[in-house]
Amino acid sequence: MKYSTKLSDTIHLLVFLYLADGNRMTSARIAESVKTNPAYIRQLMSALKKGGLITSDRGQANPTLIRETDQITMLDIYRAVEGEKPLLHLDIHTNPECGVGVNIQLSIGDFYREVQDAAEKKMQEITLKDIIERYYEKVETAGLKAAIWADGMTDQTTLG
Repeated sequence: MKYSTKLSDTIHLLVFLYLADGNRMTSARIAESVKTNPAYIRQLMSALKKGGLITSDRGQANPTLIRETDQITMLDIYRAVEGEKPLLHLDIHTNPECGVGVNIQLSIGDFYREVQDAAEKKMQEITLKDIIERYYEKVETAGLKAAIWADGMTDQTTLG
């Protein structure tokens, strides 16, 4: 079973845009960092644009954040790329003639909703700023030195 990495890929993309600090970013450059293809990055950016998190002009390689990083929550990002899709999924293909197969889904569904509510509450508390601050902590802890990956970038970060 394949699971979605849209949330982590999208957070990666947003942090990458933040660290670029106004430098021109193409979907190809971001895709290289995410280790995916530019079309997928463009899909994510389209969802972020529709979700009111970034702005970009079609055909122009210069997406930027619309809101401050402390005003973008992990839940905002999740909703932009996953919509109302739940984190946990019931198996709706169980045997309808089996009492366990039918009733177990109804039973765990209640608990899944509790988990969903708790996760969404926590995701609402985590901002992009929090993630960026943790990124800097991890870079510092790992002893990584600044690397200038994109032309002209002088930020104390490692991109790519």
